Amino acid sequence: FILFFSMVLVAIFADQIAPHSYETYDLADKLMAPCAEFPLGTDQYGRCIFSRIVYGSRIGLGVGLVAVAIETVIGVALGILAGYFGKVLDKIIMFVTDMVWSIPPIVLAMAIVLVLGSSAMNVAIAVALVTWAQFTKIVRAKVQSIRELPYIDAARVYGESDLQIILRYILPNLLSTIIILASLALPSAILSTTSMGFLGLGAQQPQPDWGMILSDGIQYIQRAPWISIYPGVAIVWTVLGFNLTGEGFKSLLDPRLKV
Repeated sequence: FILFFSMVLVAIFADQIAPHSYETYDLADKLMAPCAEFPLGTDQYGRCIFSRIVYGSRIGLGVGLVAVAIETVIGVALGILAGYFGKVLDKIIMFVTDMVWSIPPIVLAMAIVLVLGSSAMNVAIAVALVTWAQFTKIVRAKVQSIRELPYIDAARVYGESDLQIILRYILPNLLSTIIILASLALPSAILSTTSMGFLGLGAQQPQPDWGMILSDGIQYIQRAPWISIYPGVAIVWTVLGFNLTGEGFKSLLDPRLKV
């Protein structure tokens, strides 16, 4: 949680933490090693790496959160429909889900971004459209077990509609599962978005996308290794923090893990 919370604070207070603007450049200061003025050195344009990483946290977390929000809505909605109504609708939804699941996510995401255009928001949409399948499968299985419980039958006897049953009885019982899935999906979404940035399909210059900063530094890896090292450390720090926090939520909310 400390790793997770520290990165959230960096994103919120980036303006106060960063000593320079992420787009301010001075070729006279290019490829400078870490020093008092530039704590993590500068890149090929003389821009402060520390400032760009700090501001880049907003892109990484923002795009990751948007992607997870979209895939949660899509995955949960389809999972509830498939699990509750079953029959033909279930077969159609699961066929589409299996088809999406079978395609390598990064390949499909790249194709979507190429159609939509390279930008941070398009990357979020692309990542969400290729990763919702895991939500659908898990939610569907959970709903199938819930709909057979006696209080669901009692609700039907009392004349409640399918929509009322879903909103009043099924969805509240899925909240812990949804929170666990979303918290565990966020690190993967951040990795996917930074991977797209590394390939040049995410946020464009001069936006400080971590993946793009890391990619730009590869050609200077021997002369100025700090350009690639520090964004990589930021990615590891963030993903590790979110992974551990997600596992913590799972331990707290999953009754099967409680002793």
